[in-house]
Amino acid sequence: MRATLLRSLGAALLCAAAFGAHAQQYRWTDEKGRVHFTSTPPPAGATKVQRKGAAAPAAAAPDAGAEPYQLQQARKDFPVTLYSAPGCEPCEEARKLLNARGIPFKEVGVVDNPQIEELRKLFNEATVPIMTVGRTVQKGYEQGVYHGLLDSAGYPKTGELPPRKQEAPTPSRPEVLPVEAPPPPGRYSTDRLR
Repeated sequence: MRATLLRSLGAALLCAAAFGAHAQQYRWTDEKGRVHFTSTPPPAGATKVQRKGAAAPAAAAPDAGAEPYQLQQARKDFPVTLYSAPGCEPCEEARKLLNARGIPFKEVGVVDNPQIEELRKLFNEATVPIMTVGRTVQKGYEQGVYHGLLDSAGYPKTGELPPRKQEAPTPSRPEVLPVEAPPPPGRYSTDRLR
């Protein structure tokens, strides 16, 4: 009976070990350079994140160009949107900062009255640039404030991601209606208007 109990216990341990081997494991490095192995996803500040263990379905398998875990988390929790207008120098500086840091962002071009009114409804302001990081709103461009908001949201710092080359959105052009040509010279004399 004791032998049967030991065999049963041994079989249970082998099953548990086999199950653990197929569970998702993460290997990551903390800010101090220490390597960790966990069964839960790493914190936002983790670097060199690797997944090991259970294979993901083929459709969900990450490709070689997948975003770092820290960036995925920041984008999910604190998406970045930049509201800008053509010819706005501070808007161009804000875009350059986001591109230099490698931050994926959505940019909304504000070019006509309905868009200006929408901006006023959203932010009680009709000036650009306005950057949102999650629910946080920054009106105007201040380099230090932008970096602080992105750092607080957990986005990688400048140099940790490859720079981006996102350009300003192309404004949609309103339909141009034909303009009537002025009357030919001399057709109407000033004497008739008196």
